[in-house]
Amino acid sequence: MSHVVRNQSKLLARTRRIAGQLAAIEKALTEDAECTAILTQIAAVRGAVQGLLLEVLGEHLREHIAEEANSTVRENEVTNVVSLLRSYLK
Repeated sequence: MSHVVRNQSKLLARTRRIAGQLAAIEKALTEDAECTAILTQIAAVRGAVQGLLLEVLGEHLREHIAEEANSTVRENEVTNVVSLLRSYLK
């Protein structure tokens, strides 16, 4: 069973919190909230998304790289993770 399936309820809870934060930003924009309040909410969403990424990535590294016996599969997974991180950090 995949780590995403095992941790599904926890990951979905985090995703729903992020959706709620995004909805709050949308509401703040439509209600002409102060810039600093909107920026604070955006920073909170960024932190929440990063936390979600780190949660899934950490489990991915453990399950699909550290515990992978086949060196070819392991190297392909490392390449995939490096590619993902490069696109994320742009």
